[in-house]
Amino acid sequence: MKKNAKIYVAGHRGLVGSAIMRRLEAKGFSNVITRRHAELDLCNQAAVQAFFAEENPEYVILAAAKVGGIHANNTYPAEFIYKNMMIEANVIDASYRNNVSRLLFLGSSCIYPKNAEQPMREDALLTGVLEPTNEPYALAKIAGIKLCESYNRQYGTDYRSVMPTNLYGQGDNFHPEDSHVIPALIRRFHEAKLRSDAEVVVWGTGRAKREFLHVDDMAAASLFVLQLDDETYKANTLEMLSHINVGAGIDCSIREMAETVKRVVGFEGELVFDTSKPDGAPRKLLDVTRLKAMGWEYAIPLEEGLASTYQWFLDNEGHFRA
Repeated sequence: MKKNAKIYVAGHRGLVGSAIMRRLEAKGFSNVITRRHAELDLCNQAAVQAFFAEENPEYVILAAAKVGGIHANNTYPAEFIYKNMMIEANVIDASYRNNVSRLLFLGSSCIYPKNAEQPMREDALLTGVLEPTNEPYALAKIAGIKLCESYNRQYGTDYRSVMPTNLYGQGDNFHPEDSHVIPALIRRFHEAKLRSDAEVVVWGTGRAKREFLHVDDMAAASLFVLQLDDETYKANTLEMLSHINVGAGIDCSIREMAETVKRVVGFEGELVFDTSKPDGAPRKLLDVTRLKAMGWEYAIPLEEGLASTYQWFLDNEGHFRA
């Protein structure tokens, strides 16, 4: 991409979108356009079409989505499937109708079947039953992949999809009720340290394994895939199996991750596991062979990423008080 190419980032204020904005700025891209939800409702087809016709972006990064944890997914399943499908359909179709050169769609690793073989390869898609708690969201993300592939197939567009593993980092949600595991533990250990608590309790046995990727690595991978030459991209994808896993390609146990957070935060009490609580899936790891073959690997080790995330939390702690 030329440094002055007009790039529209949808979802620029979210965890991934804001990281992509930082990456674009660091790389010298000077013509990035954004809209807040109050300025442009991506569920409104007419408004999206009018925006694209007026702005005529050359590249689109579709990071906008309605997201949430298990509680939110269970409570608002209709909103999760409707809003995400509307956002994807409107942005992808408007991109086609206004001659966008290339689009990148950001999905989620929850697209894979609940009992998919580990590590999860791209061709595990649509081979089994999804996790029931987030099935509506997963189906919407699968629809986004298939929208990109179908427009490519029928209209010759160049729309690509990336599926990230569990992300964390600057801009994460640290709310005590609906945050994901890393920000939840950072906050829990931090507050326990301030109170001089004797222990911090973590759900489960600690044996379940998860893969984590710093959001700045995700932003780097996103721009890498967006800018990848056609020959390399097509050599490593299929017409109707074109999405690309993005992860570290390594995982760790919840115990190992929690011990690392404890060390980074400086909590000196005990780490206790409540084995009466569920572990969830025993393992969730992405196969990133396809992305490595294209020439990209993660750069930020977990402890380094956790340290920078904790520092960001400290710098913004006032915003997270319940």
